[in-house]
Amino acid sequence: MKDPSFTLDIADDDSYYSIKPLINKYLKFWPWFLLSLLLCFLLGLGYLRYTPLSYKSTAKIKIIDETTEMNVAADAISMLSGGSSKINMDNEIEVLQSYRLLDQVASELNLDISFYAKGNIKTTQVWNLPVILTKTVLEDSLRNTMVFEMVLRRDQLEVTDEFERTWTLKYSALDSVNSTLPFAVSLSPDIGIDEYIGNTYELVLKPRKTTISDLRKAIRIEPTSKISDIISLNLVGESYQRSEAILNTLVRVFNNDGVLDRQQVSKRTLDFIDERFVYLSTELDSIEGGKEDFKRTNNLSYIEADAGISLERKSETENQVANLETQISLSGLLKKTVINQSAYSLLPVDIGLANSSLNTLVSSYNEIALEREKLVMTVGEEHPTLVNLSEQLERAKVNILKTVNVYQTQMRTSLRRLNTQRSKASSAFARLPEKEKMLRSIERQQSIKENLFLLLLQKREEAAINLAVTAPSVKVVDFAETSSLPVAPKKMVVFGLAGLLGLFLPFTFFYVRNVFDTQIANRLDLEKLFPTVPIAAEIPHIKNKRAFMDINDRSQMAESFRILATNLKFLLPKAAKGSVVYVSSCTAGEGKSLLSYNLSVALSSLNKKVLLVGADLRNPSLHDFFGMGVSSKGLSNFLKNSDQNPRDFIYPGLDMAQGHKVCLSGPIPPNAPLLLSSEGFSKFISEVKKEFDYIIVDTAPMLLVTDTSLISEYADITLLVARAGLTDKSILEKLRNSKQVENFKNMALVLNDSKSLLETNYQYGPKK
Repeated sequence: MKDPSFTLDIADDDSYYSIKPLINKYLKFWPWFLLSLLLCFLLGLGYLRYTPLSYKSTAKIKIIDETTEMNVAADAISMLSGGSSKINMDNEIEVLQSYRLLDQVASELNLDISFYAKGNIKTTQVWNLPVILTKTVLEDSLRNTMVFEMVLRRDQLEVTDEFERTWTLKYSALDSVNSTLPFAVSLSPDIGIDEYIGNTYELVLKPRKTTISDLRKAIRIEPTSKISDIISLNLVGESYQRSEAILNTLVRVFNNDGVLDRQQVSKRTLDFIDERFVYLSTELDSIEGGKEDFKRTNNLSYIEADAGISLERKSETENQVANLETQISLSGLLKKTVINQSAYSLLPVDIGLANSSLNTLVSSYNEIALEREKLVMTVGEEHPTLVNLSEQLERAKVNILKTVNVYQTQMRTSLRRLNTQRSKASSAFARLPEKEKMLRSIERQQSIKENLFLLLLQKREEAAINLAVTAPSVKVVDFAETSSLPVAPKKMVVFGLAGLLGLFLPFTFFYVRNVFDTQIANRLDLEKLFPTVPIAAEIPHIKNKRAFMDINDRSQMAESFRILATNLKFLLPKAAKGSVVYVSSCTAGEGKSLLSYNLSVALSSLNKKVLLVGADLRNPSLHDFFGMGVSSKGLSNFLKNSDQNPRDFIYPGLDMAQGHKVCLSGPIPPNAPLLLSSEGFSKFISEVKKEFDYIIVDTAPMLLVTDTSLISEYADITLLVARAGLTDKSILEKLRNSKQVENFKNMALVLNDSKSLLETNYQYGPKK
């Protein structure tokens, strides 16, 4: 097929990439888009109306740094720079989210039982009802969520389970236990029941693990900034009273947990010192009684000390001996406590031993023992972590005992050295009576016990003060507060999504329909299939008027065919007389015969002599436009005997058009290809070209039969009609790829029944 020398209705290449055709493609469905938007907005309005509102509650706490205050002289630079917190915020957040603390919160607030106020459509979570429900079943026996319906009456409570079983509980007999219900019911002393009479509530009873898991997912805990010690706790829920109660309780439980950890060490120290007080009091009473008996027996009253250097040296040595014996006694008490200890309990700390390494070992032992005590509450005896901690404690005890033994050995060595020195100093007192020596020995023992008693008394007061004034773990910056505006559902988001959905649904529907629609829709489809073939015209979709019955018609249909007739002048080669125009299609039903008729009338209205020829010998239809029968004589009669005069088979066409003539197809022959391939058709065309300006030939469909191909050489131009919404793209592709199309010279396309052109009163000039 030869490329035409020019194309009609040339558009810029950029128009193919313009969004305007795409918009126009879907703009014709604007009522569906409007209806979809309206329905989606109504659904969004219903969603906002019947969806429970959720509010965000927020609490803020500051974690208190428990480290010792920094030394001003040593940390001056750190003070000027603001210092750096030693708090590990991630650890604190993990503790706040721990199962142990959340379990305490759930147990205290009874969170495993939820209440929902039931309406006709909307069900909303509520808090603080006039009835209090307490779970009575064991946690292990409750594995699945249970749902009950509760109706409050004036004098009784009606409970219905999922199996339509109903229990009626009298308010006056709520104290009696109902063994078939998994919870006990009691009336709240703070809330009256009159306002709730007739209301229906849904009770949801969850396993404790499920409750804590849901609570852990719902609570968001995060620091307010990367360098801040303040933690923000957020909870979104339908009932702001419930959310605030949960957050405030969690803060209090977290604070109490930290305080309790520090109090346990102080309490264990107090218990140890109290036990030692009883023992020391007995020993002191015994020593003082012995001293009294010794003086009475030996008639002693007061003994003045010797003066001079000897007495001073002897006194100094005795003081050192007393200190060493005190250290030996304290270390012996610690050793006895470690040996007699059971169940890895805490050891007394800071009891006066001068050995810093031993004090450090005792503190480390207490830290591990405290960690083990916490862990043993949540895991079994065979847990690897617990076993590891127990092994660490055993090794710590061995280290403590070894250190005590070494320390006592050192003290005894020093004591022996001092005793030697004391013996030398005592030689100066050889003249003192033996009774005085014995009295000094008794007084020394008394002094040791008194010093030990006073030391323990001081440590007891320190431990008591620490226990009484234990600083809190957190400082509450803000108790739980709830915003007045709900966080969900958000109107702007809902209506925005409704708008997007309202546009997306019809767009998707029409897009999918267009994707699976294999029929020609507009001229763009034809241009893609035949990019080198010009499009002569687009014939719009006309609902009522189809045929050209008035030569002066100014309708949209008439003007579109006049445009086609005008465009033919530019597409046809210049000929001396008689241009032959074939009108064909790929298949039947595409409107080629109607287009042939209307084109012939349009050309005739331009004062042209036009002959309309029916060359579709197999399925003729032109006779219907002129009120004649299918058996009327016509082209088939001439082709059977070409010696006849062609003018004998030409009839007058439209009454108002003098130059409009028609040659019908004639009776249907048994072998149409044989007639069309004869010399008669060539003779017929040659004769009528002498008399008419245009010969419009209505031919048979190209792909169905070979009739049109047999006479293709006589055409000056071939108009291929494609009907929008009917012609399949695959058929046109088949025609484009076939060798048959090469037989037709100067082909042009006509889009028939185009719905892309909006139906308007297409008229220029005065209206009739």
